[in-house]
Amino acid sequence: MDVRLSAEQRALRDAVAQLVDRLGPSSVADLDDTERRAKLDAAVAAAGWRELRAPDDAGQPWSSAVEPALVAEELGRGLADTSYIGPVLAADLSRRSGASFQAATGTAGAVVDLTGSFAPVEGEAEALSALPPDDRARYLALGLALTSADLVGVMRGAIQLAVDYAGVRQQYGAYIGSFQAVQHLLADAQVAMEGSRSIALHAAWAVDELPADEALTAAAMSKAYCARAARPVCEASIQVHGGIGNTWECIAHVFLRRALVATEWFGGVGTNLDRVLVGCGIGAGA
Repeated sequence: MDVRLSAEQRALRDAVAQLVDRLGPSSVADLDDTERRAKLDAAVAAAGWRELRAPDDAGQPWSSAVEPALVAEELGRGLADTSYIGPVLAADLSRRSGASFQAATGTAGAVVDLTGSFAPVEGEAEALSALPPDDRARYLALGLALTSADLVGVMRGAIQLAVDYAGVRQQYGAYIGSFQAVQHLLADAQVAMEGSRSIALHAAWAVDELPADEALTAAAMSKAYCARAARPVCEASIQVHGGIGNTWECIAHVFLRRALVATEWFGGVGTNLDRVLVGCGIGAGA
């Protein structure tokens, strides 16, 4: 596996980053700005990023799973409040099944999704049951890889938010970013994020490049790792903000909420560790 991104992949990542920086929410109040949100949604739709796994003339996806994972990461970093993973999965399922699917209006799990970014695929369970086993495994691997990428992006955004705050907030006549306790907290968060980014990128690559069962194992390993890392990273961001971090107005809690929702999609740590064991021939279902 060549871990370097191609020029086209870097350009895609940069384009998404620029859009999110321009139209993504920068405060909790921005989540109520329907005009901004509509512009963001329209821009994502016009860019065609939701169709990256749709079929080309030969019936193959327009891109590997790495490209939509890069998009998902940047959207997560900027808390982009537009549906993305659901539509990408709907396009992939349509290609595999030959039928038409779309992402439903709604959210996943019991945690409130303030960014409205997660929407399930209508008729997903019935369609998957009719697919060959390899197609089911690759579809699930794609879902796990994309949610892992979203978690990586959320961690990146939460860390940057905390770093920016630590560079301007003063206590006892010094910036809190100069305090060792804060530095250690942010350093640990950065290490957790970088490890998550590596395993998530491998999972996205594996979707198309490894045998289906190995791709699913790699994706499950990624999801378990990223889900385990994301919550403490987001909580560390809140902690760096101190008292204000526990208020509704501080956007740090939105990163945590998004991480919790992404964790629930396609199962959290325990569910995916079980999948890893099965994939390694250890679990009960092996």
